[in-house]
Amino acid sequence: MLPWIRLDETTAPDGDVLRLFRRGEEFSIRLGDGNELMNSRLGGSEEALATLAIDALDDRTAPRILIGGLGMGFTLRAAQPILGSDACIDVAEIVPRLIDWARGPLAPVFGNSLDDARVTLLSRDVSEILREPGVPYDAVLLDVDNGPDGLTRPGNDRLYDAGGLARAWAALRPGGILAIWSAHPDRGFERRLADAGYDIRTEMVRARAGKRGPRHVIWIARRPS
Repeated sequence: MLPWIRLDETTAPDGDVLRLFRRGEEFSIRLGDGNELMNSRLGGSEEALATLAIDALDDRTAPRILIGGLGMGFTLRAAQPILGSDACIDVAEIVPRLIDWARGPLAPVFGNSLDDARVTLLSRDVSEILREPGVPYDAVLLDVDNGPDGLTRPGNDRLYDAGGLARAWAALRPGGILAIWSAHPDRGFERRLADAGYDIRTEMVRARAGKRGPRHVIWIARRPS
C-alpha cells in the first residue's frame, strides 16, 4: 500500500494544527497527525447537504446560497450543477490556507469549481457573515467542524447555540432553509432548532454516496413563511 505523504500544514485561528496528506490520488486533512477531518473519497454526506437543501427551496428564482466551510469542496460542487445561472453562491472559509490548498495541491479535487462566476469565496468566519445585515439568503448550509458537537474549534459553538440559530433565522428569507451537517445525531440540538421556531426534517446519509459505510446527519430546518 502506498504511504501517506504530508504535503503541508497550517494553524487554524484557535491554534489547532491542520495537516494535508496525499496517498496516490487520495487526499486527507487531519487534525495534527491523528483525527481525520476530511477525505477526498468520503464526500457523499457533504454532497447531500447541498442536494437536500436546494431541493427544499422549491425552484426559487435567483437563489442566494451561503456555504459555511469550504472543506474539500464537495458541497459546493454538488450545488453548482443544480443551481441556475442566476444563482449566487457565497462560500466562507475561516482558514486561509485551505483556500490556498484548494487552488494548489487539491486542484485535482476541486477542478474548475472555484472559477464559476456565481461563486464568491470569502476568507472569513461564517458566524461573522451571519451577524451582518444585508440581502438575506435563501439557504445557509453549514458544514463547520463536527456539527453541533464541536471538535476543532470551541468558538464554533456560537453557530449552534440559541443565539446562533437566531442569527441564521435573521439571515434567511421567509421560507428559507438552514441545512446543517453533523457526524452524529444530537437530540439536544434538534430541540434547540425546534425552540428557535424552525420546521425540521432529519436525514441520515452515507459518507460514501450509495455505498456502505458510516452514516452522517443532515438537518433541513425551514424558516416558516
